Amino acid sequence: MTNTRLINPAVIVAALGYFVDIYDLILFSIVRIQSLKGIGITDKQELLDKGLLLLDMQMLGMLVGGILWGVLGDKKGRLSVLFGSIFLYSLANIVNGMVETVTAYATWRFIAGIGLAGELGAGITLVAEVLPKEKRGYGTMIVATVGLTGALAAGFIAQHFDWRTCYFIGGGLGMALLALRIGVHESGMFGAVKEHKVSSGDFLALFTNRQRLFKYLRCVFVGLPTWFVIGILVSFAPEFGEALGLPHESISTGTAIMFAYGGLVIGDLASGLISQLLRSRLRVMALFLLLDAIVVGTYLNAHGINLPTLYLLCGLLGFSVGFWVIFVTIAAEQFGTNIRATVTTTVPNFARGSLIPLTALFTFAKAHLGLLYGAMAIGVFSLVVAFWCLSGMKETFDEDLNYMEEI
Repeated sequence: MTNTRLINPAVIVAALGYFVDIYDLILFSIVRIQSLKGIGITDKQELLDKGLLLLDMQMLGMLVGGILWGVLGDKKGRLSVLFGSIFLYSLANIVNGMVETVTAYATWRFIAGIGLAGELGAGITLVAEVLPKEKRGYGTMIVATVGLTGALAAGFIAQHFDWRTCYFIGGGLGMALLALRIGVHESGMFGAVKEHKVSSGDFLALFTNRQRLFKYLRCVFVGLPTWFVIGILVSFAPEFGEALGLPHESISTGTAIMFAYGGLVIGDLASGLISQLLRSRLRVMALFLLLDAIVVGTYLNAHGINLPTLYLLCGLLGFSVGFWVIFVTIAAEQFGTNIRATVTTTVPNFARGSLIPLTALFTFAKAHLGLLYGAMAIGVFSLVVAFWCLSGMKETFDEDLNYMEEI
């Protein structure tokens, strides 16, 4: 069913669900050092290596979960995935607060990753399908903007509570959110798919048609710069700050992430509004990718900077990749209803999961070029790929979403 009201139960629950999703996703990066020290890891190099391992396990879970929840979203409905994913990542959050070993921590970051994979895709698909096309850009903008403030909440809470308590709070917020499921209705477009009994949720169908495959891959890889910035440049701000001349101990990862996500929230709000004003998704993406290239270059060449300037640059980095709302909306608009949830759920998670090969490439580049030049090489690579993907996309601003994909 279509809801002409911009602020409706679907938008509210999707936005709050994404808030808790981002809280959990970012909380690990914020408490990475504190939590690893809390379970007995103290060596500086080991803290970095174990941190990368846990981050990769989380991202691997998101890759698996992206496929699982995406297929379920097209076969069983957007709502079942929305609330199922919230339950799983909330449970994993609670257990994360109880771990005592790196093995247990890695296992539950993997399970949390599976849960985190479903909420955004299901929420954006639902919102895009229940709102009229002239309002869906505003709807997805609200979901992304409200959701990304979860990172700010994670940073604030981490400054006032022990890392275990932070995980318990995230789990509790997710469980409380499940009570809001009353009043949220399934997408009418999904109902039409079930009524006509057409093939739906076929993930492999994305790979059986050359045109469809390339369209899908472009949707995934245009998001590479976001997770290079957040997953590497910001998450390892202490290491980059030290290379630029600051004492490692003076730099707070949590503060760096708070500044980055503060910029991301403003960037997503700006990109969403500009997109509606220009009636274009692609021109806004190109503008922000260009800005990202400038800010990344500045960040990696800012030798001798002071701590406030480092945090300011983290905020600008976040703003420069504040096209996440446009990125996910484009994915939802590119494909038919019978495979839309599969695409919209897997695309952001595969983009997030790209952090696994990116960190591997970064580790290789760092060993041969050093920390800063290695990061520059990976940054250039991610931006070139993103611009190439964008150049082959079609504009979807006024796209009618009420159609089926032939699979």
